Amino acid sequence: MRIARLAAVAAIVAVPSLVQAQSGSIQALATVVTPLVVTGNAPLAFGNVFQGVTKTVASTDAASGRLSVTGFDNSQVALTFTLPSNLVSGGNNLPIDNWDVRSNGTNVAGSASALSVTSGAPVNANLVSGNLYLFVGGRVSPAVGQVAGSYAATITLAAAYTGF
Repeated sequence: MRIARLAAVAAIVAVPSLVQAQSGSIQALATVVTPLVVTGNAPLAFGNVFQGVTKTVASTDAASGRLSVTGFDNSQVALTFTLPSNLVSGGNNLPIDNWDVRSNGTNVAGSASALSVTSGAPVNANLVSGNLYLFVGGRVSPAVGQVAGSYAATITLAAAYTGF
């Protein structure tokens, strides 16, 4: 009986394992990108306007509004502008429209490209070397009897990464 047991143990040890475990591995990687920073650099300044006379400031004019976005090099961002329909002084409104927005990877308005901007609708742009400069122009249309005063409104720009 002892010999039978030894023979059985020897047979089990001598038979190669029919199933062998296999394994593999990979790394988990991530790059944390630079957060976006949106900065308002200069107001859209119409200066003095006269009753009944429209005044336009082009995006290439020195009085144009200036914003900048900085972030991760060569990434794509969605830009969403909130554009007012009126400048306000107390209870008086001064219509503003005909928005002229241009963007550039360098801080040069003259060579900037036009952006088709609608208030509240995102438009895509690229950060060139981590920078995007925006130049904003528009038109105000005072009524013939426009009440005198200082009129103001806020132009807001929101930016979010969309790709790299």
